[in-house]
Amino acid sequence: MTHTTSIVRRDPFNGMRQMMDRLFDDSFFRSGPAGWPGAAWSLEEGTLPVDLSQADGTIKVRASLPGFKAEDIDVQVHEGVLSIKAEQHESSDERFYRRERVSGSFSRRIALPGVVHDAEVDAHLEDGVLTLTLPLPEQPQPKQIEIHTS
Repeated sequence: MTHTTSIVRRDPFNGMRQMMDRLFDDSFFRSGPAGWPGAAWSLEEGTLPVDLSQADGTIKVRASLPGFKAEDIDVQVHEGVLSIKAEQHESSDERFYRRERVSGSFSRRIALPGVVHDAEVDAHLEDGVLTLTLPLPEQPQPKQIEIHTS
């Protein structure tokens, strides 16, 4: 009876390399969720955490702003960039022994995925959550080109 032994060369970094390849090859980083242009993910700045989602032909943006009133919040859309700024004005004569709740001012700028520059925005503030609803832009349809003959 003959025994054969195979030597398998193992790369200790192969698993990590595969994981990084999947991460950077993921379509989310190239083009965002299905159908959203990649350029839409190029601008993001600020300290306000937001959720950005798509459903029922709209884009929804949700931002947690507990304790803020509607008049404390400024929302603008300009050239496809959403800007949210919120600032709380508190009494300065108060002396705190402990201060753990987040307060002050927050802002966030996010490039919206393919949103038309002058899109209607529905803004609603309820229970400390700002919800913005924007219509998804119509996807360009192929145009049939007529070929002329002489």
